[in-house]
Amino acid sequence: MFTEQYDCPLLAHNTFGVEAKAYCLLTYASEDELKAVLAHVGQQHTGRPLLHIGGGSNLLFLSDYEGVLLHSAIHTVEVTGQTEEHVFLRVGAGVVWDDFVEYCVENHYYGVENLSLIPGEVGAAAVQNIGAYGAEAKDVIETVETISMEDASKHVFTNADCAYGYRKSFFKTGEGRQYAVTYVNFKLNRLFIPNMAYGGIRAVLEEKGIPSDEVTAADVRRAVIGIRRSKLPDPCELGNAGSFFMNPVVGRDVYERLSAKWHDMPYYILENGQVKIPAGWLIEQCGWKGRPLGRAAVHDKQALVLVNKGGATGRDILALCEAVRSDVRQKFGIDLRPEVNIIGGMVK
Repeated sequence: MFTEQYDCPLLAHNTFGVEAKAYCLLTYASEDELKAVLAHVGQQHTGRPLLHIGGGSNLLFLSDYEGVLLHSAIHTVEVTGQTEEHVFLRVGAGVVWDDFVEYCVENHYYGVENLSLIPGEVGAAAVQNIGAYGAEAKDVIETVETISMEDASKHVFTNADCAYGYRKSFFKTGEGRQYAVTYVNFKLNRLFIPNMAYGGIRAVLEEKGIPSDEVTAADVRRAVIGIRRSKLPDPCELGNAGSFFMNPVVGRDVYERLSAKWHDMPYYILENGQVKIPAGWLIEQCGWKGRPLGRAAVHDKQALVLVNKGGATGRDILALCEAVRSDVRQKFGIDLRPEVNIIGGMVK
């Protein structure tokens, strides 16, 4: 049976380490339990807002949440089929993402090793289309199973239905937010082809003396974990939600205007001709790297990361976010958009 907790502290449900409470948290461990939860909400909590959360690694609570939070405890990983080239897995939305990656590497299922150590849960990974080091969740997702929080009906979305883009999916739209992800179905490779397009991975492996033709998925996973730990703070030690801002994508005209002035500006040309500019570089040029604002700060090793130095409220972190955005907008004419889901307020 599902569990229900009132006046629930949210410290364990947000990696920013922000002190806040929710009116009610309901946790379920199966699709049937989720349907029972939704019926219960309809009977007992009519009129209160409803929010489905994952591991809290992409949330910023500005205040206590007066609505009902739902959280999945579906923790199963099931192999549903295999061919000579591929393996198919059905994974519960509540599975910790990096535990899933570790499981895949240990069982010689390939395609997610570059996404090692990303915080959060499998369901949220499918919603957010997490990505790092030359890989994205959308590359390996076949279908996403959901339950509508409006009428408890089941819907299965194909990869195309999910409308994936850079940190985008159908589930982040107004219509898509009604669906709670219950399972994600993955198609992974049985033949390992290393993805070392991100130069840092190749450099780490070369430093360790591992020849390119002898690289294993475990080697790539260890390299990615090492890189992430060298750049990103541990949320257990310094509250944060990883990358706070999305890298802006601009037209070629904007890129040419900026590159004419800042010759060393890094950039990535996308398939559609648009240009992605690293938000961390823009923030650093504005002098924010390592700089505090009250009890919040921009991390001193990665300017994309905002941190809670201790005792910061959600509004403290939001104030830092807006100060950084204002300076980047003034200097470069680019409006940075938060990747983090801000609960209880609107981004200007």
